[in-house]
Amino acid sequence: MDEIKLLREQARAELNRLEAESTAKEVAGKAIGKHGLAYITAIVVVGVGASLALDESKIAAVIGLVSAALTALIFMLNGIAGANPKQEKPEFEIMKQLIDKLDRLDRQEQPMRVDVEGDKVTVRKGDDVVTANKR
Repeated sequence: MDEIKLLREQARAELNRLEAESTAKEVAGKAIGKHGLAYITAIVVVGVGASLALDESKIAAVIGLVSAALTALIFMLNGIAGANPKQEKPEFEIMKQLIDKLDRLDRQEQPMRVDVEGDKVTVRKGDDVVTANKR
């Protein structure tokens, strides 16, 4: 009986040593394997619940946030798993874009103006100006 306890403790010590020597990528990969699907499911449930509870004007913003969060999570998961080459923090870029879009939601829509002069079409909306030729 003492030999079994000794073997059990040796095995536990070896397991602890192996876990301590694991790289961050290995540890993250194991955590994703255990919890990644639950995270994605939770985000989807939040999106569906929000779409049921919110009025139509706010659903688009919530669904945009949910899809961006899922995209960022999937990019992070792929980066940890090594499926994609290393990228420079795509989740931060996505979050910046979302913040910019949300900042514009509470403002009144700027008027748009279209000028057509011969074959040239100019579209102005706020500070943005786009010019193209008709074809």
